[in-house]
Amino acid sequence: MAGKIAGLWAALRKPSTKYSLLGLLTVGFFSGVFFWGGFNTAMEATNTMEFCISCHEMRDNVYQEYKKTIHYSNRTGVRATCSDCHVPKEWGHKMVRKIQASAELWGKLMGTIDTKEKFEANRLRLAEHEWARMKAVDSRECRNCHSFEGMDTEKQKLRGAKMHKIAQDEKKTCIDCHKGISHNKPKGMKEDDE
Repeated sequence: MAGKIAGLWAALRKPSTKYSLLGLLTVGFFSGVFFWGGFNTAMEATNTMEFCISCHEMRDNVYQEYKKTIHYSNRTGVRATCSDCHVPKEWGHKMVRKIQASAELWGKLMGTIDTKEKFEANRLRLAEHEWARMKAVDSRECRNCHSFEGMDTEKQKLRGAKMHKIAQDEKKTCIDCHKGISHNKPKGMKEDDE
């Protein structure tokens, strides 16, 4: 009996290569699952409204404006949140956007928009940057909910139906015409942006 225990103890202290590799792969697999789950959970947590308005710069400025728009309250009860408009759904595009957004933390750390006055002084620059981003991706996030194909122009007001037809013909994107749809337009906009 003592010999069997000694043999077992020796095998556990110096396992064969086969069992070492299997153990390593098992630990690697479960570590990967754990890491991926934690990473994905963190990414989704940063897409919540609570996270977006956790800093006073957003809560006291753009969030207050957004609460007065049709994207916040409407007859159907469908609400678009910050991430619906500012974060892509597809994983690769989402990661690129998250990396870009991490650069925005610099403004928070440096205090460039930490008061209403500073925010307003930077609003046009911030808006132009976001409009350019949206235009570059053909208003991808808008199209998660809105599409020309899904529009029933018969139910739109005459002007809206006409403008949507022109936009389709001229290959325009949502942000070309809908600046200020969820936030106040900045002072100093160029005439063609209005």
